[in-house]
Amino acid sequence: MDKRIIGDEHMIKIADRLIGKDYKPFIIAEMSGNHNHSLERALHLVELAAQAGADAVKLQTYTPDTITLDVHTNEFFISNEKDLWKGQSLYNLYQKAYTPWEWHQAIFDKCEELGLLAFSSPFDETAVDFLETLNVPAYKIASFENVDIPLIKKVARTGKPIIISTGMATAAELDEAVRAVRGEGNDQLILLKCTSTYPATPENSNLATIPHMRDLFDVEIGLSDHTMGTGVSVAAVALGATVIEKHFTTARADGGVDSTFSMEPHELKQLVEDTERAWQSIGHIQYGPTEAEKPSLNARRSLYVGEDMKEGDIFTKENLRDVRPGLGLPTKYYDILLGKTIKMDAKKGTPISWELVL
Repeated sequence: MDKRIIGDEHMIKIADRLIGKDYKPFIIAEMSGNHNHSLERALHLVELAAQAGADAVKLQTYTPDTITLDVHTNEFFISNEKDLWKGQSLYNLYQKAYTPWEWHQAIFDKCEELGLLAFSSPFDETAVDFLETLNVPAYKIASFENVDIPLIKKVARTGKPIIISTGMATAAELDEAVRAVRGEGNDQLILLKCTSTYPATPENSNLATIPHMRDLFDVEIGLSDHTMGTGVSVAAVALGATVIEKHFTTARADGGVDSTFSMEPHELKQLVEDTERAWQSIGHIQYGPTEAEKPSLNARRSLYVGEDMKEGDIFTKENLRDVRPGLGLPTKYYDILLGKTIKMDAKKGTPISWELVL
């Protein structure tokens, strides 16, 4: 199934992929730092994403020095007890997590070989300049950068589609980001509902925001999903999400900076299948039987002759039966027919029609 019945006014095209309500969900496999600083593992992750049926693989383009300072005290040290990365400095964390820029070409080439789109999240202007040399088909702005208006404007000026995660952003902050993109003459924008906790919980996902955000900003809406499993993503698609982004890894047991809340290959495959089923199920407003249901109408109850009757007999509770199948008169006429006279002989099992009634 390639198309839905309802039209979609917000459709976005990234390379040869169409994104919108008329098309199955666009699934982005976020590699992040789950390559564990092995190019071989990164390329294997691309293979696994392709096998699972993802549409795209996304990287993150930064270095420790382009994203933070080489300082290991005070606010540059992660001390929050609930933080997944507690006990590390920001600099050391990003040293572990970043994807070497010299790997990008090889990863993108592998994606192209396997029919996947490949793009990235830049975290500063030098990353945008670098990604432009690789001719990326789109850009992603991470939640923590959705208030970085200069970065957003620079990306918008490339003229390429932009996907912005909305974690933590107020409606006013999102309005600024959307205006920044449109102010550069770029209207190819997708917003992703996102909860910036790792992992996130279903209770904290607030997916009711998806249709509201779509109406508020008049753009395509998706979900950057940090919850475990596929349930939240499926619910998002049912609410109109057309893009789903999930972190993925070879196996959570392998470790890695994001492995705790990342999908394994079989789960990513399940995500692709479940979200497509959810999309297919939305359909259009429908009352009455569908074409597929019409044969089932015969299984409804209807009125039948319950025992052999002779012309002139009276319909009684004994000889007028409300049974399956559904080829007789509807059961709503039962009380009307009681006490009426039958016009002709009729055997048990004859469907009641008005031609039988005097």
